[in-house]
Amino acid sequence: MTAMPGFLEEEIGRPAARDCRLHVIPAPFEASVSYGGGTANGPAAILAASSQLELWDGQGEPARAGIHTRAAIDCSGTAEAVLARIETAVGQTLDAGALPVLLGGEHTVTLGALAALHRTLGSAQPFGVVQFDAHADLRDSYQDSRLSHACVMRRALDLGLPLFQIGVRALCRDEHDLREALAIGRIDGPDLPLAPPRTPVLPPDFPPRIYVTFDVDGLDPALMPSTGTPVPGGLSWHQAMWLLDNITQGRTLVGCDVVELAPIPGLHGPDFTAARLAYALMGLATRP
Repeated sequence: MTAMPGFLEEEIGRPAARDCRLHVIPAPFEASVSYGGGTANGPAAILAASSQLELWDGQGEPARAGIHTRAAIDCSGTAEAVLARIETAVGQTLDAGALPVLLGGEHTVTLGALAALHRTLGSAQPFGVVQFDAHADLRDSYQDSRLSHACVMRRALDLGLPLFQIGVRALCRDEHDLREALAIGRIDGPDLPLAPPRTPVLPPDFPPRIYVTFDVDGLDPALMPSTGTPVPGGLSWHQAMWLLDNITQGRTLVGCDVVELAPIPGLHGPDFTAARLAYALMGLATRP
């Protein structure tokens, strides 16, 4: 595998892991995509596009906290083997006192990060998952796999993690029924107003620690065409930024990911958007 550039490498070089609060973990896994392909190229495209970012994100310079980019996860073999490698890498990041920023790859990669956090934090430090996505990803199995990208949030529920969904606008009847039965909190795509939604977004009993998983198809296809399953009616950029700022107010971000970018050759805007999204999450994680 060709070595990937570091996040913001042209600006900050490749600082050592011990000097960085943020560890970027590329996971170019693609096995269960069911429509358009290309997510295996997502992490490299995000890292390349990060060279065009400004260090100043509008409120601060997240890079000052230190950004270390790990070697890409070996994504050969079974989904179980890949997830185990991701879990190990995220666990090492947590053991170093750093925050994992996972770059996918298909959405299945999130499960490796959640497993590591669940094992490391345990019941003493409960956390919830906030999912930005066009799809519910709550199927128990899809195309004969329980580790499909369409099942990743169902597996998060299996870990006992609270879930809040933002932007969903495509789901099957079984997923709908499960969300009703479990009273899963959400602001679905059709419920997204032109003005900001209710404040605060998350219910008061949601855990004080959160993991944010951002499937880029949660954004509207006009902004993010480079994804395998685009669905009309998604988030605008400023809606997404407002929502991210709101859900992190008074809460601690324990990890995050940006997944499902499927780069289109010659179309740089979506790659840059995904890189800026990852950097925005880093800013939310490091601001006091």
